[in-house]
Amino acid sequence: MNVRIMKIAFVVYDGMTLLDFAGAFDPVTRLNSMGLIPDLSCTICARTETIRSSEGAVMGQCSTPESLGDYEYVIVPGGDAVRDLMKDPAFLHWIATVPETTTIVGICGGSLLLGAAGLLRTKKATTHPALMPVLAHFAREVSADRIVDEGRIITAGGVTAAIDLGLYLCEKIAGPDVREKIAAQMDYGCYRRT
Repeated sequence: MNVRIMKIAFVVYDGMTLLDFAGAFDPVTRLNSMGLIPDLSCTICARTETIRSSEGAVMGQCSTPESLGDYEYVIVPGGDAVRDLMKDPAFLHWIATVPETTTIVGICGGSLLLGAAGLLRTKKATTHPALMPVLAHFAREVSADRIVDEGRIITAGGVTAAIDLGLYLCEKIAGPDVREKIAAQMDYGCYRRT
């Protein structure tokens, strides 16, 4: 029997905000580690094998795929380097050329990267409150909501919204009961649905 594995890519880069990444990565990977979705693969993807977060944490052995087209979800955190990456055509092309079947997610300043890649022109989106004026140049509408789901494009607000976003994705992938199990295991009692 051929079992189809759900693939999720977490995009990382020099200067990303660690909590933007880890806040979503932790609950989503619990789908697998808690045995809730055994056929799930989470891959940390970058343009280089090693990156350094804006806080100085070093991540090595990152996957460096030519394309992100093999993933059902591509999750892009924000960070100090967003302003430079917004002007990097190779990086923007890398995240923009995913198929229509892929859900792409921007967390905090990661929403600006989706915008600069041309993915938000017809979408409502959110980001960190301080970045909303910049997001307004790219999105059809800017929202103060913590999570905005526009179908295959999902965006989340400032840094701590990454945890809410991770739990939101758990529910989207596996349902509310699974989200509740993961939130309870994380002792995340303040989670609220959007």
